[in-house]
Amino acid sequence: MDRLLGHDAWTTRQLLLRCEELSDDELDREFDIAHRSVRATFLHMIRNMEVWTDLIAEQPIRPDTNNAPGGRSVAGLLRRLDTVAADLVRISRRIVDAGKLDDCFVDHLDDPPRKKAYGAAIVHVITHSMHHRAQLLYMLRLLGVKNLLEGDALSWESQRHSTN
Repeated sequence: MDRLLGHDAWTTRQLLLRCEELSDDELDREFDIAHRSVRATFLHMIRNMEVWTDLIAEQPIRPDTNNAPGGRSVAGLLRRLDTVAADLVRISRRIVDAGKLDDCFVDHLDDPPRKKAYGAAIVHVITHSMHHRAQLLYMLRLLGVKNLLEGDALSWESQRHSTN
């Protein structure tokens, strides 16, 4: 669990850091993929993490700050990512330690509300982000961003051990 969540947050963060070199026009340039732009795709990914983390924690869904002042900037997205990634790790660790990955919570956003396994929801968050990171890599290449990370878990693991 620690590796999966660590890789997920780190890789998304690395792509966001590369976006610091992009202009607002480049962040918002539309493509025929994902949520049509780099910024919109990151907004979607991070909001997805926030909503699912709160559902898994069985707490009220945090306010949507996608349109709040600073919420759309790369710096704002980095802050939101760091916050929600730490929340997801804390909550997931609690679930794992309690042996409750197969236990269920109620997804009250479904109509009608449905039970979902904690473990499946955590995996959903991770694979959802991975799917959109692949789309972001494509858009960033089209924008001319060079030397993009591959984003695979083995490269992350190697990088993590080389900095420790």
